Amino acid sequence: MSYSPLPWLHPERAQTLKDALSRRILVLDGAMGTMLQGHALGEKDYRGERFAHGCDGTHDHPHDERCGRDLKGNNDLLSLSRPDLIRDIHARYLDAGADLVETNTFNATRISQADYGMQALVHEINQEGARLARAACAAAERKDPSRPRFAIGVLGPTSRTASISPDVNDPGFRNVSFEELVDNYTESVAGLIDGGADLIMVETIFDTLNAKAALFAVDAEFSRRKGRLPLMISGTITDRSGRTLSGQTAEAFYISLAHARPLSIGFNCALGADELRPHVQALAELADCNISTHPNAGLPNAFGEYDETPEQMATTLGAFASEHLLNIVGGCCGTGPEHIEAIAAAVRPHAPRARRAREAA
Repeated sequence: MSYSPLPWLHPERAQTLKDALSRRILVLDGAMGTMLQGHALGEKDYRGERFAHGCDGTHDHPHDERCGRDLKGNNDLLSLSRPDLIRDIHARYLDAGADLVETNTFNATRISQADYGMQALVHEINQEGARLARAACAAAERKDPSRPRFAIGVLGPTSRTASISPDVNDPGFRNVSFEELVDNYTESVAGLIDGGADLIMVETIFDTLNAKAALFAVDAEFSRRKGRLPLMISGTITDRSGRTLSGQTAEAFYISLAHARPLSIGFNCALGADELRPHVQALAELADCNISTHPNAGLPNAFGEYDETPEQMATTLGAFASEHLLNIVGGCCGTGPEHIEAIAAAVRPHAPRARRAREAA
C-alpha cells in the first residue's frame, strides 16, 4: 500500500500540533472506562431519553428485536444518551493537564455495536464522540489560549482478530475478514472526521492485521476527502512475553506499520509502565517518528482492579521522560485525572525525545 502525500485537512491545527511536539512532551488523557465505572451507571443511564423505549432512536418500531436488548455497558452510546457525562470527563482530564483527549469511540464499529443492535448508529456515535471531544478542547483553549488542545479520534481493535482462529479445533477458521474490517473502519473514521477530530489514533492493537485494515480504511478516506489528519498508532503487548497477541516484538510491530508514516507510534494497555519500559525503549531506539505510551495503572489485582497510585505512575513515567524516551504520555486502564495531573507534572521539566532522521530507502 502506497501512502501518497496529501494536504492537511486542518493545516493550522496540524502545524500547531507539530510545534507543540517540538517544544515539550505532550500529555494524553486517562481512561474513559475507569471514569464511567466510578459513576455506577445503570440501564436507564445508558438509555437516556432517546433510548428509553429500547429502540435505536432511528425509527418508531416498538416491536423491533433491538428493543429488548440491554444497553448497559455500551459506553460509546453514552455520547448520544448522556453527552453531559462524556463532556464532563473530557473537561476533567483537560483541567488535569491533558493536551490531547481521546474520543469515546473505542467500540464504535459495526462489529462491536452488533452486541447491542446499534450498528445503524455507528457513524453518529463517532461523529458525536469527536464533536464532544473537540468542543471540550475548544472550551479549554478559551480558558488558556496559550495551551492548544487536540481531540484524538479513536479507532479501537474490535472484538475479533483477523490473524488468529477463535476455534482451537480449527486453526484455519476466521470470524472476520480483512474486507469486513476495512468496511467497519471506513464508516467509523468518516464519522470521526465529520465530527471534527484533530488526529486519528488506531489504538490497543493486539493483531497487526486488524491495524493494517484500519490504516487501509483511514488512507482511503483521506484520499476520498483529498486531505489527511495526523495519525497515531498504539499497540498492546499482551503479557510479559514482550509480544503482541499476533506474535510480534516491538521492533517487528514498528517495521510492519512504519509504511503509514505515523505522527507517533507506541504502546498502551495490558501492562503497567514498569513492564512496558523495555518495549517503549525499543521503539525509541528504532522509530523515526514520535513515541507515545499510555500504560495501565499497574497490573490488575485479584479483583481485576488497578492499584498503582498517581505518584507511582508519575515516578516511573518521569524516569522515561528524563531518559528522553517520550513525546506523548498518558494513562490507560485504572487511571483518572489524578494520575494525569501527576504524570504531567513529572514530565514537564524534561525535553521531548528527538526524532531520528529517516534513512534513505
